[in-house]
Amino acid sequence: MTLIELPPIGIAGIGTYLPARVMTGAEIAARTGLPEFVVLEKMGIRQVHLAGPDDTITAMACRAGERALAQAKLAPQDTDLVVYHGSEYKDHIVWSAASKIQNLLGATNAYAFEMYALCAGAPIAFQAACNMMRLDRRLENVLLVSASRENDLIDFGNMRTRFMFNFGAGGGAMIFRRGLERNLVLESAVRTDGSLADTVVMTPAEGDPALLPPEMGTLHGRLDVRHAEYMAERLGAVSLDRFVEVISEAVQLSGRDLRDVRFLGITHMKNSFYREILSAIGLTPEQSVYLDHFGHIQSVDQVLALELGLAQGRVRDGDLIVLAGAGTGYTWSATAIRWG
Repeated sequence: MTLIELPPIGIAGIGTYLPARVMTGAEIAARTGLPEFVVLEKMGIRQVHLAGPDDTITAMACRAGERALAQAKLAPQDTDLVVYHGSEYKDHIVWSAASKIQNLLGATNAYAFEMYALCAGAPIAFQAACNMMRLDRRLENVLLVSASRENDLIDFGNMRTRFMFNFGAGGGAMIFRRGLERNLVLESAVRTDGSLADTVVMTPAEGDPALLPPEMGTLHGRLDVRHAEYMAERLGAVSLDRFVEVISEAVQLSGRDLRDVRFLGITHMKNSFYREILSAIGLTPEQSVYLDHFGHIQSVDQVLALELGLAQGRVRDGDLIVLAGAGTGYTWSATAIRWG
């Protein structure tokens, strides 16, 4: 059997978009009745961005995509595929955000589709896009876009959902280029614990549909937690191990050792658990970016952390970095990248 030499896949451009309006941690404390130090220090929320009337999911994803295309020095028509891997809470229900984004960008030569893994979606989308590009020579430039404004769905009076009080709004994008030998996307790893599948769900709004913005179609409801005690117990028992497993496996499949990792870009979470993960894989807080001024923007977190890491000099040429996430369902994911 003849072995096929697979082409490298590199990141040619990245981009993010954040709405101008913010809600501070102090405001969140006031709305929830939690002590301010709990929100600021323990939950790690200094502020989150809030979407305005023009910040639909497709608009935010498009703005991030435009910035990624500009960084890659590509025209929209140079894009062969648009993959949307962001929130399912989008402009309309039972509807393709990917095709709207393709149209807004003017990526007339690209086809478009969506894939979901909630807050674990970015590394899984990276893996899927890479594998498609490695085998399909027609895919030279692929745009991966994400956006979220799921903070619309949070009831700050519901303490069952307090771990979601960090939700914010924004968009993120990456351009993958076939044959690019810099910023190489390496291997990925994923774990799922389906026993947690029914724990976080969207329930009908209880008499308050007017609280949800009209620009987001006709979907009305709130995120809630079922089986809260089981969820807390199960995640407490397995989440650290699952994060370490997917990060370690992605690195090892890439032919490297965990000791080679120089930067981790990871989903926003409470401060103590974030530091616990860093320590477990042998990194310090200086080798990561904590998103306490942005909160959790679903699968935008990874590209945002990378962009901030580059701007702050925490990611350098030649570094092995890992982008990781976890999402209700419950899935953990990670992708290794050799930057530069």
